Amino acid sequence: MGLGSLEAVSLKEARETTENWRAVVRQGKDPIREPVRLKREAAKSDYSLAAVAVEAFEARKADLKGDGKAGRWFSPLELHMRPKIGKIPVTEIDQQHIKNTLALSWHTKADTARKAINRLAIVMRHAAAMGLDVNMQVTDKAKALLGKSRHTVSHISSLVWQEVPAFYDSLSDGTITHLALRLLILLGLHSKPIRFFSLDQIEGDVCTVPADNINAPELLMPSR
Repeated sequence: MGLGSLEAVSLKEARETTENWRAVVRQGKDPIREPVRLKREAAKSDYSLAAVAVEAFEARKADLKGDGKAGRWFSPLELHMRPKIGKIPVTEIDQQHIKNTLALSWHTKADTARKAINRLAIVMRHAAAMGLDVNMQVTDKAKALLGKSRHTVSHISSLVWQEVPAFYDSLSDGTITHLALRLLILLGLHSKPIRFFSLDQIEGDVCTVPADNINAPELLMPSR
């Protein structure tokens, strides 16, 4: 292809580009802002609820215990929001999406559902900080649609001490859950020290639990 042909192609492309932008102007659109809008539109998948939720989590990790590695901050979103509405652009999330997602768990697993909707409110605030046009009242509107939870808390009865040896022996399948319960029984601790337990706390036959991990009721009582 000769130089003349290249110039002809370039001129043709330039004319087509010019005509395209003239059409944009005829439609009443700003030719300067329109490329930005088109770029955002093309990248809308990057603003899905799932993607923005991860960004919000990353931004808050420094404020969470252990950088949120235990997963307790993100898990309500991961379990309840992401499977059903995670692919929807965060700018399109409305109260009906949230209501339909949490309708069942709102009345059966109220505490987890409340955590999920509260985490979602944080994600929406993060999206707004990113400059996205989101509905900041969407979680409050969803709560109004969901109504009062019918879930009633029923506490699990404690085990009488005479039954503990038999229960301990039943924890024998080697899973993390069984091993954690055995450790809890042997050390006589609450759940928090077990969740954040590490092997460097054991030296010989002595186990030292960091003070920050102790949540025994007597330690939470105000001093006199």
